[in-house]
Amino acid sequence: MNQNIDEVKQRIDIVEYISRVVQLKKSGRNFKGLCPFHQEKSPSFVVSADRQIWRCFGTCGTGGDVIAFLMKRDNITFVEALHDLAKEAGVSLDTTAFEDKQWNIKETIYKMNLLAAKYYAYILTETKVGEKGREYLKGRGINDKIAKTFELGYGPDSWDSLLKFLLKKGFKEADIIESGLVVVGNSNNVYDRFRNRLVFPIKDAKDNIIGFSGRLLGANEKQAKYVNTPETPVYKKRESLYGIHLAKDAIRKLNVAYIVEGEFDMIHPYQQGVDNIVAIKGAAFTKEQLQLLKRYTDKIVLALDTDEAGIEAMKRGITEAEKMDFDVHVAQFTSGKDPDEALKNDPVAFKKDLNSAIPIYDFLIQIEVKKHDPKNPFEKKKIAEALAPFFSFMQNPIIKSHYHKQLANILEVDEQSVEKLMRYKKQQRAGSIKMATPTVKTTREENDQKYVLSYLMQRAESGSSVLRLLMCINLEDIIHPAMQKVYSAFTDWVKSHETFVYQEFMDSLPNELHSTTDELYLYATVNDDIEDSDMIDVIMRLKKFAYLHYSNQSLQDNNDEKYRYWNGLLQKLDRSNVEKSLLTV
Repeated sequence: MNQNIDEVKQRIDIVEYISRVVQLKKSGRNFKGLCPFHQEKSPSFVVSADRQIWRCFGTCGTGGDVIAFLMKRDNITFVEALHDLAKEAGVSLDTTAFEDKQWNIKETIYKMNLLAAKYYAYILTETKVGEKGREYLKGRGINDKIAKTFELGYGPDSWDSLLKFLLKKGFKEADIIESGLVVVGNSNNVYDRFRNRLVFPIKDAKDNIIGFSGRLLGANEKQAKYVNTPETPVYKKRESLYGIHLAKDAIRKLNVAYIVEGEFDMIHPYQQGVDNIVAIKGAAFTKEQLQLLKRYTDKIVLALDTDEAGIEAMKRGITEAEKMDFDVHVAQFTSGKDPDEALKNDPVAFKKDLNSAIPIYDFLIQIEVKKHDPKNPFEKKKIAEALAPFFSFMQNPIIKSHYHKQLANILEVDEQSVEKLMRYKKQQRAGSIKMATPTVKTTREENDQKYVLSYLMQRAESGSSVLRLLMCINLEDIIHPAMQKVYSAFTDWVKSHETFVYQEFMDSLPNELHSTTDELYLYATVNDDIEDSDMIDVIMRLKKFAYLHYSNQSLQDNNDEKYRYWNGLLQKLDRSNVEKSLLTV
């Protein structure tokens, strides 16, 4: 197994792989960018081409290799990530070398779903029973080619035909139940979930069938129009986008994704050549769906129904989209109340409306101005109050200034009034976030220790002499135990070798220090704009804290001799000595 892992990591360059979702900039020997796993304005995410590792020095505080990156990005197990990367790298895995129960369950469900999709498609296209489904598709204007592209099927009006089919294929009833393809009734009887329904297979971006949606054919007040796969080990409604497997390449190429609600609202435009389009289920537009789209584009156009539910869905999505720096627009259809109707009435106008989508903030302003009279002072207040939660999320100062001016003009007030309200709303939100959101805490003293060691290793690897700098830093200046061990090993190495090769140095360390050393090596990249002269302040803080630490420790131990020693060093701490040592490096 280890040989498989090493081969996968050797064939996939971590910088190229992460660059697909993170904009990385060269910084010395490393690369840095904005962390894809949390919101930040200053880059804290560092990738090393030499070490083939990454680390976030911001809120996440995590890191690892390319496998760890994929695990965190897709929220999957080690084995799943290894499988995906092995497939991309063209490496055959020795599956007998490891066992992963989660992966085995998911793999079983994928196989079942694939067979179920083929079963439903066969019933739809090849049997008399499926004629009802074929007629329905014909009435909806869906041609055979598109039906095949989307692998549409038909669930017959039978209680257990799919169950019997899967049992004959060797699957266990317990696994079939876990897949969501069947339902356990009140009397513990098991029956097919999708009966007398047109069936839409739902795929992930990797082309795995993760679930199904079934549309009832015919009127039946006792049954819901749509039935969907419940939450399973492979299907998470919040994380899925219908059609993403077909649309992802077009989205990346055109750098825009159209978002609609429901399968037919996605299939009809796709049939008309709009192939950079995906659908959400229901009115929810989630953070997880945005994270998925962010892999392919930073621009989305919401083409949802403009009824109350659709507008609320847009509002819920905008705050998360703003955090991820999406460019969000809204399509307003002139030939129908929703995308499906608009396309049927006038395909040309439909495509024109998509291309003429307006920024989300303009859309929100339009909504509120229609509801309230901007000439009435009390109605002005309602408009401003309704827009403030969204405007206060704006990150870009140019966009923020533009909309503050626009809102001030509409309300006929000065910009200061608008800005004051936005600041108030932002402070309110910051207060609530501060109480609710845990953060990774590190002291300035710990960060100084990290930075000095990182600075030393990066300077040494680039060929710069660090011997003089080492002369003004003592082992006692590094208080953190693991960092002290790394620093001790580093000074010994530099003094006994002509050149510093990071990998050779790592190989000389015990395994328990590898993770700490990798983190230290990358750390200085985050603050690569610090000048050499700034190191004087860092080292002075380092020494001052160390002497205070040892002085206080001596007091607690009632050791007057040690206290006098460390307190004496503290009093004699001289900036000029540090400055001379550093500036002659």
